[in-house]
Amino acid sequence: MSKAERLSLREESRRMFYHAYDAYMDNAYPADELMPLSCKGRWRGVTPSRGDMDDVLGNFSLTLVDSLDSLVVMGDFAEFSRAIKLVINDVTFDHDIVVSVFETNIRMLGGLLSAHVLAMALKPDVPALQWYEGELLTMAEDLGRRLLPAFNTSTGIPHGRVNLRHGIRGLSESRETCTACAGTMILEMAALSRLTGNPVYETKAHKAMDRLWKIRHRTSDLMGTVINIHNGDWVRKDSGVGAGIDSYYEYCLKAYILLGDEKYLARFNRHYNAVMKYISRGPIMLAVHMHRPHLQSRNFMDALLAFWPGLQVLLGDVRPAVETHEMLYQVMQRHTFIPEAFTSDFQVHWGQHPLRPEFLESTYFLHRVTGDDHYLQVGKTVLKALQQHTRVPCGYAAVNDVRTRIQEDRMDSFVLAETFKYLYMLFGEDKDLPVKLEDYVLTTEAHFLPLSLATDGRNGSLLTFKIDDEDDDKYRKTCPNTASLVAEKVRQPMRQMLGSTAARPPARLRPLNDPRQIHALSDMGISVLTLPDGRVQLLYTTNTAKSAKDAAEGLTFMREMSKWNTLSDTENGVVAAGVKINDKIFPAGPGHFGKDISGDDRYSGTPVFVTPSDACSPIENKKEMWGRFALATRGVCTFAQKVRNIQEAGATFAVILDNVKDSSYENTVLFAMSGDGKDDIEIPAVFLFSQEGAYLTEALQENPELIMTVGELKSMKYQFEKSCDNGNCDPIMNAPSIPADRESFVHLKKVLSQLVAQFELSLSNEEPIQSKSCSEDNLDLQVSKEKFVNEDRSVCTNCNDKDKDNEPTDKYEYDKNKAGDI
Repeated sequence: MSKAERLSLREESRRMFYHAYDAYMDNAYPADELMPLSCKGRWRGVTPSRGDMDDVLGNFSLTLVDSLDSLVVMGDFAEFSRAIKLVINDVTFDHDIVVSVFETNIRMLGGLLSAHVLAMALKPDVPALQWYEGELLTMAEDLGRRLLPAFNTSTGIPHGRVNLRHGIRGLSESRETCTACAGTMILEMAALSRLTGNPVYETKAHKAMDRLWKIRHRTSDLMGTVINIHNGDWVRKDSGVGAGIDSYYEYCLKAYILLGDEKYLARFNRHYNAVMKYISRGPIMLAVHMHRPHLQSRNFMDALLAFWPGLQVLLGDVRPAVETHEMLYQVMQRHTFIPEAFTSDFQVHWGQHPLRPEFLESTYFLHRVTGDDHYLQVGKTVLKALQQHTRVPCGYAAVNDVRTRIQEDRMDSFVLAETFKYLYMLFGEDKDLPVKLEDYVLTTEAHFLPLSLATDGRNGSLLTFKIDDEDDDKYRKTCPNTASLVAEKVRQPMRQMLGSTAARPPARLRPLNDPRQIHALSDMGISVLTLPDGRVQLLYTTNTAKSAKDAAEGLTFMREMSKWNTLSDTENGVVAAGVKINDKIFPAGPGHFGKDISGDDRYSGTPVFVTPSDACSPIENKKEMWGRFALATRGVCTFAQKVRNIQEAGATFAVILDNVKDSSYENTVLFAMSGDGKDDIEIPAVFLFSQEGAYLTEALQENPELIMTVGELKSMKYQFEKSCDNGNCDPIMNAPSIPADRESFVHLKKVLSQLVAQFELSLSNEEPIQSKSCSEDNLDLQVSKEKFVNEDRSVCTNCNDKDKDNEPTDKYEYDKNKAGDI
């Protein structure tokens, strides 16, 4: 990116900030937030309640306080001075209002402390600040005292909410808080103590952190998400790096950097190793059960985990930071914005986007450490999306759903405090800023706290930690270190994650549930991820392989899977069903549960839509269902659960219609619906994409007594074409022919009988590997991992002894350094 373009983007970022800031000051101040579509302020107790979301509001001019230091970053000292005076004169905390302890701490207390620190630092050189005498620190201490009652629990873990005037009076029934809520106090509270000389704030925060560390799972070193504040028991034991736990990990590391207390570094290192061992699947970060860390607890990720690559940069572990950031960038490219929650195949789980800053935060830190212009281009993409889809005459409006881009009457304070701040700093240069960034720690709300608060000089840049891994080159210990790292080479294989999909084998055989198989795949660097609809994803990354040899075998295995994918029965391994509607036959995905649809079997009936439409709860219109074909929409729950409810309603057949707009067999890979391991479904089921579903819906509207027929696609196609006169029929797409020899795939199909559908192949642009372990042409597929145990383990049944000695891994020249770029 040219210097001129970068300068232009920096100035555009500045204009974006002031468009939002001026809209707030002109139309909302002294309210807490701006409602950009209504062009008015949001007041607690006046504006209609949004439930728990409003706990961030305290009628204390939240947006102005939160964005004070952004004015410093912009170099606008005159407005900074004016804004401080407004806060001193207008803001009070003596309100009978219950607020979030966590949000008030990071936004309000952090904002006051940061503005005070910067005002004092700039005062000698900035005439506009000569008048300032520490008034913001006095206000910060007043607010800190009002938060202290929240820590009055038997465990020291603070209440999640507190009344600004009455403390915890009336909140005695409050029992739970999130890990991030309790563990994101130490920076601000310690800063308040060290700036005022009153140790009580830091003492309380340390006690909370100590208790959190004590109740971690001692075997996995993972943390749960929700805690009982009175007895310290875990209420929710799912463990990830996103919502509910994110900033706890962040503050473990930053507490060491800011305060120089090495116990926080030691704790963070233990947590970090656990996260990378159990939660990280290459670039994918999926929550697990803290007490059973090999089991996923969720099938989706949330947008808050986007802070993680930035934290990895602070630690110095840059390679995985590049990978996860690239994964997030792909999500953004697919949906324009990163949705609040998304699946590991990048589908929207929850479509809202409140203009969050975390992705830009990580983008900023990655650019700062690598100097790679790619991250400037990423920032430009974010900037243009904000300008095109969220800018309104009165500020910037949140996106209610990334799929429709409908706007929401909401502009959180962090848009000014973080989003535009990181954009500006990304396109700016260090010399553009009035302070030296290396002298400060940025809090989770991007507020500035000075490193001079440390009690000793041990908060330097050398962060060392022990990893139980023979190949520890991937974790270079300096902070940060980019030696031998070419970010583009790390990003390139990540860009293939959306490319290759495959469906599961046609036969419903024994599932892949042998722990030995799972561990063998893991040793090879292959993660098995379960998607919300029951499908399974294979993700291969060399960084997670047990050894270089295992990584080579993993690469071979994934290529074998890709080869199998191209040679299976039909496209992507699915024995497609055919759905005949009037005079057309459409391909449909079968179910890996219920009755098989094969050969010349035919099922006919009149379709009826179920209520509720997603069939995720008991069917309400049972009388209409009896003996009919039930139509339900995809989403919310698994395919198996839908069909199970349909079966209980008395329907004889289930047809699931896709909820992805404009999907069709012509533009989307056909897949088979996966089950949940139970054998209680007896009726057959098929899946239709949305365009074919729309055709069915329209036909049903025209003829409520419509009869549809379902069978195996190949058989129906043959029968249909045979009955056509003079070839005038216009039936369906041509199904790929079945390979002549399928026997070589029997083993692989059995091993992966319950894996679907989607293989994520993260492979580098290497030279093709020429390796055959058997002389027969049909024996290209070899499961080369010796530990990959299956009851039908023999693969090369026709190999002689010489062939058996010639394993694929023996023929594969594995370059360890090159594999690091995969």
